[in-house]
Amino acid sequence: MASLTRRPDGRWRARYRDPDGRERARHFDRKADAELWLATVKADIVRGTYLDPEAGRTTFEQFAARWRGQQPHRPGTARLYERTLRLHVIPAIGSRQLGTLRRSDIQGLVASLVAGGYKPKTVENVLRLVRAILNAAVDDGMIASSPCRKIVRPSVEDRHIVPLPLDGVRRAAEVISPRMRALVLLSAGTGLRQGEALGLTVDRVNLLRREVTVDRQLVKNVGQPPALGPLKTASSRRVVPLPGFVVAALKTHLSTYPANHNGLVFTGGNGEPLARAWLHRAWRTAITESGLPHDATWHLLRHTYASILIDGGESVTVVARRLGHANPSETLRTYSHLWPDSDDRTRQVVEAAFSDCPALPSAEAR
Repeated sequence: MASLTRRPDGRWRARYRDPDGRERARHFDRKADAELWLATVKADIVRGTYLDPEAGRTTFEQFAARWRGQQPHRPGTARLYERTLRLHVIPAIGSRQLGTLRRSDIQGLVASLVAGGYKPKTVENVLRLVRAILNAAVDDGMIASSPCRKIVRPSVEDRHIVPLPLDGVRRAAEVISPRMRALVLLSAGTGLRQGEALGLTVDRVNLLRREVTVDRQLVKNVGQPPALGPLKTASSRRVVPLPGFVVAALKTHLSTYPANHNGLVFTGGNGEPLARAWLHRAWRTAITESGLPHDATWHLLRHTYASILIDGGESVTVVARRLGHANPSETLRTYSHLWPDSDDRTRQVVEAAFSDCPALPSAEAR
């Protein structure tokens, strides 16, 4: 319901009720302006494009806090987003009302990050988070459209993964703390993520069938001890075959260091879950003593496993399934440069197809 009345001061008061039943009003000097405004509001309500005029006054910081609290993020992701907003976004646009943000404001945020020396990947991650929040504001009817449009930023270069040399991995397993020797071989021989390997329990290990079931991981929550939690994604749940050298390493490990009361295969000296900080320190020492590259991260063991599968001729579908990727396209984005060049095979296939065909006449014969 809408109405238009003239006030004693001569101005026109336009009133209507929004979809939630709340009365809204605005004053105009001219009746024609008031009528046009009311007609526009009523049309927006009918079309379903109506926006609460007060919604856009919410600041970016207020809406971002509400958005974060509603997301089913894993603890690590939640901490990352909180830190990104606190360090990079809130100081720049946190106090701005959603309805006042413009494309130039977002472009300015990107420019300040670039000027601050942040890498293109970091800039892209910040922009992706801001875009997600502003898209949610659009979906909630806070703003009509997102200002995160046509933002110019530095391109992110594809990083070609260089697998670790296998002899270096063997040496690293030999020189690392004995408690972690099987952990190195398991990671290189199955491609398990660090949390998946640290969260492995004896009931998920089948040495007779030579396979491990991956359906949970060890997660660290702030202020709490490590505990078993859900995997990174639903597609991460899988059964991975165990090569013989990993089976042997696990047998030796479990006979020397029995699983703790929770069944964890890898533990510290006190029987508690293996602390990542301790693992990282031991790994840094191991790569130095084994001659591996100084920037070789633990995650490269997973990449090395993937490269072995690719080099052995496994299909992209199989590699994706072994790694627990959501789909093969993710595998291709990461490892496409490792697949062997197929030029020679293409020539052989085409030549074989034409091998039984009569020879084409020569130019002289024509």
